[in-house]
Amino acid sequence: MMNRLLLAKILFPLPVPEPFDYLVPASLQVTAGSYVIAPLGTRKAVGVVWAITELPEPPKGRKLKQVLEVFATRPMSQQQRDFIDFVGKYTCAGSGRVLRMCLPNLDALLASPTRSLITRSAQIPTKLTPARNKVLEIVADKSWPIGKLAEAAGVGSGVVNGLLKAGGLQKTMQAVDGPFAQPQPERSGLKLTASQIAASNTLIQTVQQQKFTPVLLDGITGSGKTEVYFEAVAEALRQHPDHQVLILLPEIALTQDVLQRFAVRFGAKPAEWHSDVTGAMRRRVWRQVANGTARIVVGARSALFLPFAKLALIVVDEEHDSSYKQEEGVLYHARDMAVVRANLADCPILLASATPALETLHNARSGRFAHLMLDSRPGSSQLPHISAIDLRINPPATAKWLSPPLREAMQLTLGRGEQVLLYLNRRGYAPLTICRNCGERMKSPDTDSFLVEHKHSGRLICHLTGFSMPKPDKCPTCAEPDSLHPVGPGVERLAEEVAAVFPKARCEVFSSDTTRTPAQIRELIARMQGAEIDILIGTQMAAKGHNFPKLTLVGVVDADMGLGGADLRAGERTYQALIQVAGRAGRAELPGRAMLQTHQPEHEAIEALLACDRERFIEAELSLRQHMGFPPFGRLAAVVISAFAEAEAEAAARDFAAVAPNAPSASGIEIWGPSEPVFTVVRGRFRRRLLIRAEKHTDLSAYMHDWRAGFQIKGSVRLKIDIDPYSFL
Repeated sequence: MMNRLLLAKILFPLPVPEPFDYLVPASLQVTAGSYVIAPLGTRKAVGVVWAITELPEPPKGRKLKQVLEVFATRPMSQQQRDFIDFVGKYTCAGSGRVLRMCLPNLDALLASPTRSLITRSAQIPTKLTPARNKVLEIVADKSWPIGKLAEAAGVGSGVVNGLLKAGGLQKTMQAVDGPFAQPQPERSGLKLTASQIAASNTLIQTVQQQKFTPVLLDGITGSGKTEVYFEAVAEALRQHPDHQVLILLPEIALTQDVLQRFAVRFGAKPAEWHSDVTGAMRRRVWRQVANGTARIVVGARSALFLPFAKLALIVVDEEHDSSYKQEEGVLYHARDMAVVRANLADCPILLASATPALETLHNARSGRFAHLMLDSRPGSSQLPHISAIDLRINPPATAKWLSPPLREAMQLTLGRGEQVLLYLNRRGYAPLTICRNCGERMKSPDTDSFLVEHKHSGRLICHLTGFSMPKPDKCPTCAEPDSLHPVGPGVERLAEEVAAVFPKARCEVFSSDTTRTPAQIRELIARMQGAEIDILIGTQMAAKGHNFPKLTLVGVVDADMGLGGADLRAGERTYQALIQVAGRAGRAELPGRAMLQTHQPEHEAIEALLACDRERFIEAELSLRQHMGFPPFGRLAAVVISAFAEAEAEAAARDFAAVAPNAPSASGIEIWGPSEPVFTVVRGRFRRRLLIRAEKHTDLSAYMHDWRAGFQIKGSVRLKIDIDPYSFL
């Protein structure tokens, strides 16, 4: 019998337009989805077999290379390959760049490393000394590394080795990457209210149907959305022992709280996936997801690209959060791509939020998504009372940031033994450093952005690029000593004022600078929940998802932040952020209040908050978007062209605009620009920006792909396409 001649199309995790062809040697068992090693140019590279076909005869006129090696890992499913292709096409990034986000380190594709463990055998040695008896007593029915067993028994390793030789102990080999503890969906959760039971029953029925169904769980802050979707998770796990569930969260800080709540509800912590997970743990999670033994994964947006064996439910918590939009590399929105992945898996997807995105609300109201409401808090807990402090009437003292009414409210709250949260979404000490002698403003040397002073570290940092330098003793322009002066507040500067006004209060700052690791986040949250902190001063990390029973006052130091600028979502984002942070107050038995310091209390977002009239704000925003033809009533794409020379960037942007396709598919498309963005220079590259608006049903991705294909990139020019942009900087 003749061997079949197989042709494998292999996609590599590189910015290449399509898979490459290779012959499969008869000695290898290769299928579609196999992870393989193949020659690529002068090197060897890991890739995935995208398709495999049988050839009637060797290809003529083509000298094809052969696949070198195939990994024993479970092949990538057709479903995931289709997902990668969709994301690559939709974002104009190409499948190869998306594949790069899906492939782990090479270690994860190899067999799990093993380690030697000691267990007790059935044989009883004839000679038993007190030391040997101690070892046998300690080992019990567990498995021990030899060193730890000797240490636990308080004996030397020679005693353990002697028992091994005598047959009282035995060695076993165990995979280092063992399976995760299995969740127990039959465990009962918290007692639900009538409205929570109604919502959870609907979700359970949706999960039981096991088909693609998008559902918006729209519940006010503190309404128990997490406990409700836990019931859907439990049902998905009960249905089949192979079912897997993905929970997406926008912040690492939220991940820690949800992990603990999962452990209480299901008796085991889920697998965790985000940027702070160690390489060894990422390897373990990737393997266990691929083989189906990791049944629940809680993670950031990149968890969407894990190789799930049998995905049965996706939950996108805080679905409105802009952190779901990736702004580097492949530019995708995890919420939107999660809907695509659920569609391909033919499973339900739940989008949960107290402040849903307008696009999501529009989909729910138009019938594309089911819509569940939770409009009350359980027990006696009530929504906080929200009031505004007009800073035009009640301004803070000079170079201070807390107005008299807010300081008075803080004093009363602390006097009752309750907690305060001050919200200011600005890291560091001051957003601007200026020379009082010559007026020089400290900027990043290669970026058109101001350096932020971080007083604790004594450094000036660019939050856009990460550039960092020690704060100079004198102005670098005029050389005047001690002339560099901070302008405006960050959380560090606010903490200084709080410490001066309330010297006996226990204060902490909650930002990505002060809590860098999951362990630090867990510790701070535990201290806040245990009432070991009186005043928490936080950025957006403190604004969402947390439950602090004794927190009764939220003070928003600058409610106007983010309302200005050209961002079409400025009002929406401000409204969402303020609702979320206000919702931290009064989540238990104690009543809560939120006070917003503002210079423009007449702004529609602020007025809607004060009136507790969400509908009014939503209708105003949707009406404006519809008039402008902006999402959700139209489509947007952005193009950023950059180069090392400003003239080169300007010329390339104009040349690109000149070759825009003028085909039937271009009807209903408007092109604005090129123009200078907010940051004209980033990392030494001059930038120009175009914005493209299209009608709702336009295939904007295909249009942008054709446009880019007709443009030749030269010199140092780079071109970045962003479908559905969120950043307008």
